[in-house]
Amino acid sequence: MDLLPILIGALAAIAVLLIFMGLSSTRSDVAARLQRYAAAAPAEVDEKHRQNLGEMLQSSAALTSLNRVVERRDWGADIAQDLARADLVLKPTEWLIIRAGAILGIPLLMVAMSPFIPSLGNPLIWLGGVVVGFFLPRIWLGRRKAKRLKAFDTRLADTITLLANSLRAGSSFLQSLEMVVRESEPPVSTEFGRVIREVNLGLSLEQGLTNMTRRVRSDDLDLMTTAIIIQSQVGGNLAEILDSIAFTIRERVRIKGEIRTLTAQGRMSGYVVGCMPIALAGIIMVLAPTFMQPMFETPPDVAGIPAGVILLTLGAFSMLTGFFLIRRIVDIKV
Repeated sequence: MDLLPILIGALAAIAVLLIFMGLSSTRSDVAARLQRYAAAAPAEVDEKHRQNLGEMLQSSAALTSLNRVVERRDWGADIAQDLARADLVLKPTEWLIIRAGAILGIPLLMVAMSPFIPSLGNPLIWLGGVVVGFFLPRIWLGRRKAKRLKAFDTRLADTITLLANSLRAGSSFLQSLEMVVRESEPPVSTEFGRVIREVNLGLSLEQGLTNMTRRVRSDDLDLMTTAIIIQSQVGGNLAEILDSIAFTIRERVRIKGEIRTLTAQGRMSGYVVGCMPIALAGIIMVLAPTFMQPMFETPPDVAGIPAGVILLTLGAFSMLTGFFLIRRIVDIKV
């Protein structure tokens, strides 16, 4: 009995398990983690936490030391900032482990499935799996950031109106922020709650608002923050200023919605151009595993590379070019 497929399958299963374990630990107990970092010795945990492999990895001294080294690098700080914008409670090192698991796990999974789908036994397909594993976590993180930013921008106008009404009622600005945290929904309540906690820890209000604009890359939030900082320096009626900003943001959101409706057909065309050939090739490889095998054989070849591989590369490049051109055309700034 050949043990190689079983070994490869086990390695692929472990890699996939590491990916889902990292994703499942994004909502870990923040208080327990802070207690672990603040204590000189590892804090005592209950039996449930003792049996949690994710918590054991997070409390690893080696992983903590590695995370400190990564965070000192510029690219490590960028990763931490992207994770904060996506509202993922992950360290940069944990995110790198997830990406490494995806890069190794997808090709190993293809190798394990190759006895059942012969087309997956081609080394070029494994190379494609490495590329997919490299970009898939980044795409998922980008979509999560975009979804969170859209939810924030959608609720921001109502949040500003709530702030203005609270100021008219005689509340201070911090009291108004606390009311926003109580009455709003995430991600607005989460971000404004962080501002209040930073102010309570000793930061100035201006610095807290500036930190929030760094976490949330929103032009509307930047406009609101700039207006609040200027008003605190030169004076004026902040409630009226916030009402004007809320009206501007609502109009911008309305115009963005109309543009998105008018460009829906173009965006769908981009998805069809980019995804339909790949999906069709995958279906063919599953239904007729040997149908595309001549594309990877020589002769014919060009400089030792199979001609079919060159044609597939040119086709993929053309599809990506068309996809990005269509996305660029329909991406209208407001």
